[in-house]
Amino acid sequence: MITLAYPWLLLLLLVPLVVRWLVPPHREPRPSLHVPFLARLSQLTGQQAGQGASVFEGVLGRKLVMPFVWICLVLAMARPQWIEPPVSRTKPMRDLLVAVDLSGSMETQDFTDAGGKTSARLTAVKQVLDGFLAKREGDRVGLIFFGTAAFVQAPFTEDLSVCRQLLGEAQVKMAGPQTAFGDAIGLGITMFDRSPMKQKVMIVLTDGNDTSSQVPPAKAAEIAKGKGIVIHTVSVGDPTAAGEQALDVPTLQTVAKETGGVYSAASDRKQLEQIYGKLDTLEAHASETVSRRPKRDVHHWPLAIGFVVTLGYQAILLIWRAIQSREQRVVTGKGVPA
Repeated sequence: MITLAYPWLLLLLLVPLVVRWLVPPHREPRPSLHVPFLARLSQLTGQQAGQGASVFEGVLGRKLVMPFVWICLVLAMARPQWIEPPVSRTKPMRDLLVAVDLSGSMETQDFTDAGGKTSARLTAVKQVLDGFLAKREGDRVGLIFFGTAAFVQAPFTEDLSVCRQLLGEAQVKMAGPQTAFGDAIGLGITMFDRSPMKQKVMIVLTDGNDTSSQVPPAKAAEIAKGKGIVIHTVSVGDPTAAGEQALDVPTLQTVAKETGGVYSAASDRKQLEQIYGKLDTLEAHASETVSRRPKRDVHHWPLAIGFVVTLGYQAILLIWRAIQSREQRVVTGKGVPA
């Protein structure tokens, strides 16, 4: 299907008619030459009088070729566009931010890997999170790592494979040995402030209490609530641990409750899988399908047609003039008998 981007330019087709009406061609009567012996001359030479080549050129050029080329030029100026078949894409409606604790305690060997062997907490977390992210098609996903400090590992993106790859490259203590839980939430708030999405969800996974944040987790949660950010908290590890590795369950519960999220605890891989399965259900995919029909400019089509017609017209003129010239030479060569 073809449409015109500037259909009003088709009014230019009337310009030659308007010009002809406003400025009519100059016509001056001239006396014609009368040859009284033309019939006798034709009889003697055996040639019949006919219309000259100029008549052919004038009719073909003025009445056919020039108007056609003008139409082609005007069509090109109107910018014809070819409408391609519809193209559909999924438009995300929510930003999902995952924050992962990389403090020193995440290397504790009290979880199991996919093969059932004992592994570090972080290893199990990465495997479970990888499966969770693989099913988040339709969301924009971001990734934060935190330890002594928090930093953005992946900004919000629809390319889930990038997030999964960066998650797989995470190492214990790469962000420092301590736990900046509150700073991770604060950094997440900053990321959401730059997001145009209305639905904003954050999942924070940690195995310890806050030991190095400049912003208390409760204060960060209060700010997040004011900005409409839902925070789900997940604790991993032994709930009876003491010291720096002790889980600050009350704080995790407070952050989740304050923002309308859910707190969950996992002491083994199976519970962790169940938790992320529940979160996947709670935060169902939020997306819409957007369809559009791309347009491709084809203004070169009428230009090419006009160019080819012009070349063809010139070629016909050359051939016609060559024929006329040859006929004249033949007539001249015969001569006129006495």
